[in-house]
Amino acid sequence: MPETTPKGLTRLAFGGDYNPEQWPESVWQEDVRLMREAGVSMVSVGIFSWALLEPDPGRYDFGWLDRVLDLLHENGVRVDLGTPTVVPPAWFYDAHPDALPVTADGTRYAFGSRGAICHSNADYRAAAANITTKLAERYGDHPALAMWHVHNEYGVPVSACYCESCAAHFRRWLTTVYGTVDAVNEAWGTAFWGQRYSTVEQINPPRLTPTVGNPAQALDYRRFADATIRENFRTERDILHRLSPGVPVTTNFMTALSQCDSIDYWAWGREVDLVTNDHYLITDGRRTHVNLAMAADLTRSVAGGAPWLLLEHSTSGVNWQPRNPAKAPGQMARNSLAHVARGSEGAMFFQWRQSRRGAEKFHSAMVPHGGTDTRVWREVVELGAALESLDAIRGTRTVADAAVLWDWHSWWAQSLDWRPSEDHDARERADTFYEALYDRHLTVDFAHPEADLSAYPLVVVPALYLMTEAAGANLKAYVEGGGTLVVSYFSGIVDEHDAVHEGACPGVLRDVLGLTVEEFSPLLAGERVRLTGPEGAELDADVWTEFVVPRGAETVWTYADGLTAGRPAVTRHRLGEGAAWYVSTRLGTEGLDAVLALAGQDARIAPRAGLPRDVEVVRRTGERGSYLFALNHTASDAKVPLDGPGTELLTGERAAGRLAVPAGAVRVVRLDG
Repeated sequence: MPETTPKGLTRLAFGGDYNPEQWPESVWQEDVRLMREAGVSMVSVGIFSWALLEPDPGRYDFGWLDRVLDLLHENGVRVDLGTPTVVPPAWFYDAHPDALPVTADGTRYAFGSRGAICHSNADYRAAAANITTKLAERYGDHPALAMWHVHNEYGVPVSACYCESCAAHFRRWLTTVYGTVDAVNEAWGTAFWGQRYSTVEQINPPRLTPTVGNPAQALDYRRFADATIRENFRTERDILHRLSPGVPVTTNFMTALSQCDSIDYWAWGREVDLVTNDHYLITDGRRTHVNLAMAADLTRSVAGGAPWLLLEHSTSGVNWQPRNPAKAPGQMARNSLAHVARGSEGAMFFQWRQSRRGAEKFHSAMVPHGGTDTRVWREVVELGAALESLDAIRGTRTVADAAVLWDWHSWWAQSLDWRPSEDHDARERADTFYEALYDRHLTVDFAHPEADLSAYPLVVVPALYLMTEAAGANLKAYVEGGGTLVVSYFSGIVDEHDAVHEGACPGVLRDVLGLTVEEFSPLLAGERVRLTGPEGAELDADVWTEFVVPRGAETVWTYADGLTAGRPAVTRHRLGEGAAWYVSTRLGTEGLDAVLALAGQDARIAPRAGLPRDVEVVRRTGERGSYLFALNHTASDAKVPLDGPGTELLTGERAAGRLAVPAGAVRVVRLDG
């Protein structure tokens, strides 16, 4: 079995992307001195350095990298060594211009950014395998090497190419998946609009068409693009496993649902030795710490619940959003430790020293332009000390209270054209349901719809338009076995080929929900409806309504106005030992809280009324003990109830009863026993 923890790393990981090639060697000695001062334990090196390592075809210059790795080793800093295959050199594109990707409308991108790659291109594949081999042969047993970092943020910014190489590759992929062109025709429903193919050679990528193309073809092309990129990762990974045994191989994911939608991370999580993730706050006015928690929970879930590693985030502002505010004092540590609470084995940043040139020169870093006489640097040093005090949590696992079902294939299908309402957004539903669970102080695992759900008293389905027959049977068995299920509208509608399930909607969820939907009735922009429920309680909704017909389900909330007035809006279906709830309209977090409160009673989840809003409490447990993380995201001091006495690791103080958590601060208690 491959190693799953960074080799030789005996502490939580702390450091960042280190790009010494951007600086004269006279700066390197200062870098390692400051790394020691900050308590840096690992840095990522060489991710964008192909043009320096191979300045001309077949001519290599490893001298500078030799000196960097030796210097880091001498100073006790472990190395996450990159294969630089995200940016081939200019000379490569001069020789192979067809390796630049082509958009659906036929535009070929130019060299001059990053990630401009046709992953089907044979010349790129050969060149990437070659530079990876050269690096593994030279550094596979280097004493500083902790792990390998393949490529960088696969799928960003280009995931799919539509060139002739990709067309030929797509046909081969279809033949492997379906066997015959008749099977493709059946899966894609090409009888509609006369799209039938007589040979596989007639099939092209879903390029620009005068109106909407075949949605099943577009869905399969997203699968093909993801599989092609993953194939290239596996090639590099296998080279590294062969030439550098005992050293784990990873690539940095971007699981935050708002940052990368082109990668099926359930599949990718099975390919890496250690799951790592990059996360950046989306500062659009929402509560950024909620999205952070969601990304961390999703990353841990992709890792199968095992510890993972935050490989990039920012010390302060980024540079690629319309507006890039700085982080407030203390927020960097709070963000970092929130990831740790939810399973990360450390906190890494992009990048170590802030660049003076290039596209990301205004992106914050551990060593800012202002140097060490800055707030950011002082907070970096404080965070390094805090992480050192938390070394005991290494190897422990985060404890979850509920599960949210998520599937990238369903998201892809939902995002295609000509759905009942462009205002329905699968990601928005996932965000909102997650926020409602977060506000009930529930820690969440994400799960694939066909996964074993028996460990969870509560399972939420925020938006799964595409569900297989197996997924539907899985949810029915879960409820019959005593689970509580909450399903949002427009779920269970189509199969894996985007074909509507036979019979009435909601397809594979009819039996478990105990109802059918006669018709979708999306609302116009700005329209709202009221719902009336238990003891006259009213809820407010928008975007979507449905004509629901109970077939065993009981009505809990009813539409009070609109076309569906008097019809069921929220239902509950007793099935076996459990119960399944259905929400047929778009509720905000307050409305969902009312539904989840009742569903939580079915699931026997006790309310956590003693915890203030935006004070986050998460547990990690393992052979080394049980640890309670309390993160105060508010401007007021708070108190958190403890199950028993323990020691607060950041201050060394004893704690019992109610733990004081100052405004904006984090406390971590190792519970006795």
